[in-house]
Amino acid sequence: MFRCPADGGGSSDKIGGSPDVARENPLARDCQALLLIHSRAVSGYEEEKRVMNLSLVAAVLLLIAKVTAAVATGSSAIYSDAAESVVHFLAVVFAAWALRLSHKPADETHHFGHDKVSFLSAGFEGAMISAAALLIFYEAIRQMIFGVRLENLGIGIAITTAAALVNLVLGLSLVAVGKRRNSPLLRANGMHVLTDVWSSAAVLVALGLVMLTDWPWWDPIAAMLAAANILRVGAKLIRESLAGLLDESDPGVETKIRELLDRETEAHGLTYHNFRYRHSGRTHWVEFHLVFDDEISVRRAHGQATTVEAAVARLLHPDGRVISHLEPRSAEHEEESWEER
Repeated sequence: MFRCPADGGGSSDKIGGSPDVARENPLARDCQALLLIHSRAVSGYEEEKRVMNLSLVAAVLLLIAKVTAAVATGSSAIYSDAAESVVHFLAVVFAAWALRLSHKPADETHHFGHDKVSFLSAGFEGAMISAAALLIFYEAIRQMIFGVRLENLGIGIAITTAAALVNLVLGLSLVAVGKRRNSPLLRANGMHVLTDVWSSAAVLVALGLVMLTDWPWWDPIAAMLAAANILRVGAKLIRESLAGLLDESDPGVETKIRELLDRETEAHGLTYHNFRYRHSGRTHWVEFHLVFDDEISVRRAHGQATTVEAAVARLLHPDGRVISHLEPRSAEHEEESWEER
């Protein structure tokens, strides 16, 4: 795995030497670049915590507002919106805990860290969304059987509109930060918030049609349409969660890594094989074998391998972990049984 040396270039925790040393020593330059990446990772975690805390506060306030609107109007569409908000609040609490756990460093019992909990959180959120959708279906069908009774629609429309606008801004922010930080946990939370926007929009359309046409059945119909969309998003989150837990590769990221490896190995007169890549929720793990001429010294081969590893780590900043295995060209095709796939 790429690590900064203890001497000359500095350690992985503190980079020693002056800028002139860095220019003369490529490894020192790589270490300085990776130290900057580490500092950005710390600031990125602070940004993730800020938006997650904001999501938690918003979930509490919007839940109170929507329950108030549902009680005031008796609308099954608003009730469905409120039910989804109850589920969302529980999911955000779980996601906030998972975010903190995912950034906990490796320990004696978790050698690869804790960031796979991000996929667990996304799956939990997807399951909760799906449960909310089924609850909304139930309430809408119940109202269609026993009749629809609506009142105070103006209050319900005002509260639902305000909630939709808040969720729209919050959801887009969560998705943006999740994509920028490559966090499935934040993306899942943002997608959940945006499903709330869709359900609120369906509520507003339904209540507007009820007021225009004086036909109350628009209300349960809109609730069922919103539930169908929520169920679709929930299923997508569960599928993405399972893909992450099973280490499904990302073709786009894998292509970028291979293109970089092709350039780096060609520049050093090397070849590589046994490439593996996976994303564990926050960390990119990359492994490959580098093939050197038999006559090269171990020290020189190690230096070239470290340069290649550092290039891949920079590509995957701030959470790239790169491991290479050095092989002589005469043993290039003599794979160990545990390396075969």
